[in-house]
Amino acid sequence: MSTPEAGGWAPATSVDEVLGLFRRFGADRYDEEVSQLDHALQCAALARRDGAPDELVAAALLHDVGHLLHLRDGGRGPVDEDLAHEDVGARWLSALFGPAVTGPIELHVEAKRYLCAVEPGLTDALSAGSRASLVRQGGPLDQVGVAAFEARAGSPEAVALRRWDDAGKVVGLHVVPLDAYEAMLFDLAAR
Repeated sequence: MSTPEAGGWAPATSVDEVLGLFRRFGADRYDEEVSQLDHALQCAALARRDGAPDELVAAALLHDVGHLLHLRDGGRGPVDEDLAHEDVGARWLSALFGPAVTGPIELHVEAKRYLCAVEPGLTDALSAGSRASLVRQGGPLDQVGVAAFEARAGSPEAVALRRWDDAGKVVGLHVVPLDAYEAMLFDLAAR
């Protein structure tokens, strides 16, 4: 399997490449009850509902692209190790999109760890897949980690993304299709 650390692949070069990844591997459920595509679309719909700017809607849509890259490269999900899908995805998208899109993607796992540290009972409310990945990702942040996360630029956006991530796992929920986000993605990539 190729990884960015090994130089096995180049960053995304077009929005069509990104959309193609979702069209080819989006039906996989990875570690949730809903498919990767359904999860992405639900997260983006929640961001839109909440009046998020286009950059954050795009981040919500694309936040788990690292999982799709893992599948594209022959991997299967989930695995017993943390593959840092948030870092992989943010780096892969960085040639197309600016930090307002890739920053929340890069921080969305740390945002989960943060929220589990500061909101009692949240860990128990996570989906089974998110609880399992939380363990692989290091568990809730400690006090030092909480303070460091709160001081990071973009942490509020990452927390918003994480909340949509947790809510965007409804089996059978109908939302707008992937095509509805194409023009927005092309516009963001052209900036």
